[in-house]
Amino acid sequence: MLAEQSLHLMVTLVMIGVLFILKKKRENFFLVKGDTHALISPVKWLGIKEGEQWNKTGWVLAAAISLGTLTFLVLAGRPSLDIAVKALPFLPAILLAAATNAFHEEMSYKASFLSVLEQPLGRVHSLWLMAAYFGLAHYYGVPYGIIGVLMAGFLGWLLGKSMLETRGLGWAWFIHFLQDVMIFIFLAIGSITPGG
Repeated sequence: MLAEQSLHLMVTLVMIGVLFILKKKRENFFLVKGDTHALISPVKWLGIKEGEQWNKTGWVLAAAISLGTLTFLVLAGRPSLDIAVKALPFLPAILLAAATNAFHEEMSYKASFLSVLEQPLGRVHSLWLMAAYFGLAHYYGVPYGIIGVLMAGFLGWLLGKSMLETRGLGWAWFIHFLQDVMIFIFLAIGSITPGG
């Protein structure tokens, strides 16, 4: 897991170098925390109303999405408690892998796309194109298949929205990190042989 994340991190660093050449400043390709208190544009079907800010709504979204991810993973995997306890020594590696994977995917799949597509295509089109790409890139992810594409596509859209509205990676990275922690915990649990 960490070897793969190291390779992803190297690719991300090369991409950051290219973005510096193209965009000149890291703020121009979202490589900043951003204004985590920025206003969030309303989304009626998510219950997000006019005047809400990312510093409050971001926490609610992080909790709701994390609860949904955890529910899906528990129902799909049904791990036993004794095997879950055996995965605890892997927690430092899980946290490191989740942090680097979230950074890699936010830069590679979202920030790079949005920073070059926003001006010629506009926010709405660039956001939907990026979300579709992010979803399709997760066809073989966790969860996999059409469900994985839809879940990742929605998450990509929401996190891309946070980038465009806050002009940074702050909320996008944090929410993505939480999802990856849970996914990597379940991958670690799945790698443990029962009774062994």
